[in-house]
Amino acid sequence: MRLSRTARQGSALVGIAGALLLAGCAAESSSAETTTDSPAPQTTAQASPAATGAGSSTGTTYKDGTYTADGSYQTPETVEKITVSVTVSDDKVTTVEVTGDPQAAETKHYQGQFIAGISAQVVGKKLDEISVSRVSGSSLTSKGFNQALATIRTEAAG
Repeated sequence: MRLSRTARQGSALVGIAGALLLAGCAAESSSAETTTDSPAPQTTAQASPAATGAGSSTGTTYKDGTYTADGSYQTPETVEKITVSVTVSDDKVTTVEVTGDPQAAETKHYQGQFIAGISAQVVGKKLDEISVSRVSGSSLTSKGFNQALATIRTEAAG
């Protein structure tokens, strides 16, 4: 059986679309945290103060102070929780501390990576401009961090 040129082109396009769809699924699953046998880094981190400036690009003004909130996120095995504490001065984050409470061994590893790298992502930035998606290889912990940060923004709003 011979297919017309139009039928062959249509089949090729369907095949390409299917491959792209599968590639999108693979990219999503590759961003999930996976188990490794590496030792877990320390479970808390604190950043040192950074230079601050006045004003916020969105017009929201935050009260200076230290704010703490909890965030949670779903892993394939468990629901994990973290506690986030930030110090705000002139609408900028001057310190950040994240404390994990890992329920699974692999979570301990990824929370440790996240905690080790988060201050480089947020210290010195305006509170309104912070939204992390992947920190030091950890993507799921970011969801809990962003959740806690939303609570902190509400609490600190002036």
